[in-house]
Amino acid sequence: MGVLKDLGFKRHLMTAISFFLPIICAAGFLLAIGNIMGGASIADFSKGFSFADTMTTMGGYGLGYLPIVVSTAIAYSIADKPGIAPGLIVGFVAHGINTGFIGGIASGFVVGIITLLFYANVKVPKWMEGLMPTLIVPFVSSFLGGMVMYYVLGTPINYLVSLLTNYLNHLDSSQLLIYGLIIGVLASIDYGGPINKTVFAVVFAMFSENIYAPLTVLIGASMITPFGYGLALILQKIFKKNVFDKQDIETLKSAIPMGFCQITEGCFPIIFKNWLKNMIATGIGGGIFGALSMFWGCDSHIPASGMFAVPTMTGNRGFLFVIALIIGSLAQAIVFVLIMKPVNPNEMAEFEEKEEEDIEFGDLKIS
Repeated sequence: MGVLKDLGFKRHLMTAISFFLPIICAAGFLLAIGNIMGGASIADFSKGFSFADTMTTMGGYGLGYLPIVVSTAIAYSIADKPGIAPGLIVGFVAHGINTGFIGGIASGFVVGIITLLFYANVKVPKWMEGLMPTLIVPFVSSFLGGMVMYYVLGTPINYLVSLLTNYLNHLDSSQLLIYGLIIGVLASIDYGGPINKTVFAVVFAMFSENIYAPLTVLIGASMITPFGYGLALILQKIFKKNVFDKQDIETLKSAIPMGFCQITEGCFPIIFKNWLKNMIATGIGGGIFGALSMFWGCDSHIPASGMFAVPTMTGNRGFLFVIALIIGSLAQAIVFVLIMKPVNPNEMAEFEEKEEEDIEFGDLKIS
């Protein structure tokens, strides 16, 4: 059992998130663009389909099978290559018994640990060693992991998911504001770092049970920073206090368009200049946005893609999402302008460019 001592939980969960995040982004964009063009999921391929239908269907496939991806990624993270096959098969079990994203996480850990223990403790005759990676380990780990999911964990996870879904669907107004505020702050303050990814794992579990509001908060909170800087650029003239230098303005020319796609990384050159003050301003803006978005029931039906998620929201919630985003960004901008020290607007960091030296082939020696 010594192999389990250093197993860790967070490390493998973070690995899984890093694996499926690109799938979510790609599938989310496909679904959003397909829906905007009026696409629908293809039920019968032989009866014809439109181009928009292909995009909507591909997006649906990518998002619908995420529990399987999560299970495989966690099993791989725990048991390396031998964990892939059982992680995939037991992930299908988790998906088939409707345990959702939480079931995918559970199945990944169960089958990963089984595979790890099997390799560490089971010795086979010499002639059977060649069969271990291709037959014995995948078969035994998949069988044991599947039995655990069917007979031990499936029912409790279903009950837990049902309990959570029922609770979240009956939150009152004050609870919606508080939960939205907390999610908004946590999702925004580390700019896509470990806190954001942990929040993502939680709200995505809700999203997989058709509770869309918490993940919608995370989508908007990820856009608060670039949009807030854009408004701060205007406010600094009203407040007569320059908080951006020439280099910051050059950074914002690419950071703001990236923000529309829910990408915060373009703002890093500004954030790194004073991490704490930026974090305070972003946290306040993200919290205000989160409270409003949750209170108004904004409900993105795709788990990523920034402003492309707006057309997927029902009723007038897309409009309310944009209003909440403007208010949150404005709050971030005001706090940012107030707490930052004034800077020289014409300042620009200069980098010394060294001319590359020519190589003299005559000086080369081969030993």
